[in-house]
Amino acid sequence: MYVVKSPLSDANLKTVSEALQGALVDLVDLALVAKQIHWNVVGPRFRSVHLQLDEVVDTARTHSDTVAERASALGVPPDGRAATVAVGSGIGVTPEGWVDDTAAVQALVDALGALIARMRERIAATGEPDPVTQDIFIQVTADLEKQRWMFQAANG
Repeated sequence: MYVVKSPLSDANLKTVSEALQGALVDLVDLALVAKQIHWNVVGPRFRSVHLQLDEVVDTARTHSDTVAERASALGVPPDGRAATVAVGSGIGVTPEGWVDDTAAVQALVDALGALIARMRERIAATGEPDPVTQDIFIQVTADLEKQRWMFQAANG
């Protein structure tokens, strides 16, 4: 079996691989949470919130692929399995059943806030060992912050 070899030292690879795996888990879960709420949102702002949730799903899926491929490029097998996501995500419990549009927006503000805090820690952790990965995390964080801003503005 061919194994991809990383150009990073073992110590740097450990730091970077943990950050990449954590980001992958968070992004996969964000896509799942946003889709779950997307299917269950109700209320006067249903359509706009429903559509905005799909934007979050698209953002999370795009970035999860980038993060997973970066891990693979460094010789680290990414793990996006449901069981791994369930135990490793930084997102709290997702509302069950129908979700009022105001509560849906707040749930996304909270989820995005949790992920942004974790991404900022990863930005700090990867700056020295791997600026390439850090750059990916900076872009992911910028996109998550944009989505959070839009949801915060929706609830005024």
